[in-house]
Formats: sequence, C-alpha cells, structure tokens
Amino acid sequence: MSPIVALTLFVIAVFLGVELITKVPPTLHTPLMSGSNAISGITLVGALVSSGTEYSTLTTILAVVAVALATTNVVGGFLVTNRMLAMFRPKTPSKREGGDS
Repeated sequence: MSPIVALTLFVIAVFLGVELITKVPPTLHTPLMSGSNAISGITLVGALVSSGTEYSTLTTILAVVAVALATTNVVGGFLVTNRMLAMFRPKTPSKREGGDS
C-alpha cells in the first residue's frame, strides 16, 4: 500500500470517527466507555507483545509509547466508569444524622 493511500484512509477514518462519536447520545457514553476499555485492554496486550520483540529500536520505542497510552486509556476509562456508577449507588446517612454524640 502506498503512503498516499494509507494517509487517505487515515484521514477518512478520523473524519468518520468524529462524525460517529458526535452522534452518540449522552446516555450511551458509559456503556461505550466500558466497551472501549475492553478494546484498550486488547491494545495493551498487543503493545506488550510488540515491546518484547527486538526488530529495531524504533519498534521498541513505539511499543513502549503504545503501552503507556493504552494503560492511561484503560485506567482513565475505569475511573470514569466507576465515578458514573457511583452516581447510582444509594447514599448512606452520615454520622451526624445518627443522633449519638
């Protein structure tokens, strides 16, 4: 595949991704975040496997960067999902409301 074709496909994929993401209603963001966490976990495994190969220094550097970015994405996604789910948990009464002094 020529670099022009690869660049054209990348640009089309970026525009398509932006259009699809802007059309998602807010109520679906949490389930989609959980799904993207699973995909990022697969990316993380692939990046770890790639970082273990010794093809070239560039390959190793790109794999380490991919591991760092995928890890950040997975951890951030789980933190956001946990925060969203915490909004639906029942609130516990505080100790002041108990009446014991």
